[in-house]
Amino acid sequence: MVKINPERLMCDLKHLRGIGTYKTGVHRPTFSAQDMEARHWLAGRMREAGLDARIDGIGSVFGRREAPGPKILTGSHLESQNHAGWLDGAMGVIFGLEAARAIADDGGYADCGVDVIALCDEEGHFGSFLGSKSFLGILEESEIDAAANRYDDKPLRQALQEVGLAGSSRVRYEEGRYKGFFEAHIEQGDTLISSDMKIGNVTAIVAIWQYKLVFTGEQNHAGTTSMKRRRDAGRAAMRALAKIDERFPQLCGERTVWTAGRVTLEPGAPSIIPGRAEVLFQFRDADEAVLERLDTELRAIIAEIDAEGVCGASLEVLGQSKPARMDAGLQDMIEAAAAIHAPGKCVRMPSGAGHDAQYLARIMPAAMLFVPSIGGISHHWTEDTAEEDIILGARVYAEAVAQALRG
Repeated sequence: MVKINPERLMCDLKHLRGIGTYKTGVHRPTFSAQDMEARHWLAGRMREAGLDARIDGIGSVFGRREAPGPKILTGSHLESQNHAGWLDGAMGVIFGLEAARAIADDGGYADCGVDVIALCDEEGHFGSFLGSKSFLGILEESEIDAAANRYDDKPLRQALQEVGLAGSSRVRYEEGRYKGFFEAHIEQGDTLISSDMKIGNVTAIVAIWQYKLVFTGEQNHAGTTSMKRRRDAGRAAMRALAKIDERFPQLCGERTVWTAGRVTLEPGAPSIIPGRAEVLFQFRDADEAVLERLDTELRAIIAEIDAEGVCGASLEVLGQSKPARMDAGLQDMIEAAAAIHAPGKCVRMPSGAGHDAQYLARIMPAAMLFVPSIGGISHHWTEDTAEEDIILGARVYAEAVAQALRG
């Protein structure tokens, strides 16, 4: 049984919390001064742990251990959402680093290697999973050319130049090197905290299917246009969303969720009937059959609104990812490790959020471990996890990694 150092673990996490502190959380957006400080600090900590560390040309921090025997890749991401929590991403990176140190300190694993990676921009400031895509070799130069910060439109090429990474090579996956990938994360939901469970053993990462729904009517005066005559695009949008809420529950799975994340009315004035409405809409599930059923029903609803002839209605697909199944064998190892450190407190569950593991699962066996989120809160500066739950999660994580090395 490998032994982590809880004091070292918490010291590292608290140090990261001090880089870009915002209230009780952090503000560490990708390629900000705070983000780069965190990346350089992590590279230093990796070197202190005996890893060959570098920051690559897309900003990922990679720590590699030379060893003749089996190897496991661990990690997550360092950057944060804006004004968000201190553990999202960072905890998974430090769990990986602590597992690497604990296993290196154990003489029974002298021939083994644990590599650690902090994959860049999982949070999507400049794009979607840029670090993961680059590591897999599927991030094209053209995508880097086109990418820009979604908050201030700064081109990714400019950002890389400003932080001194322009022209640096990018780390690529070395085929055959790893037996698998482990990622740890706060749950970002309330399943664990509400059921008094301590370890979430992730079975799958959901797919996210995203759409733009557009409704076209006639802009007109809100006071002089009769209800019979008006062609209110906003009303058409609301009717479509009402139909979704009425019919999706009959077709969805137990953990399906759907969200109208943004509704825009044009021109958006109180005394003008909107002539156009746009809805950014998504649903998530880990079952492709459920996703297909909801897609079919959504298209039917939009067609019904359009066929009524009052307002035009159309649908544009913005993205349809695939669910990522976590490896059954690695799940068994998490469960076995939890039986040692948290007996009776481990539950198998899907992830409702996207993670780097969904990309790494394309090229190697992958696994994810969750620890409880207090109040189920994430992507907010009040996000938190009890220290004893962090330490317990790290023990289970390190033991699972060790078992995978010998499994």
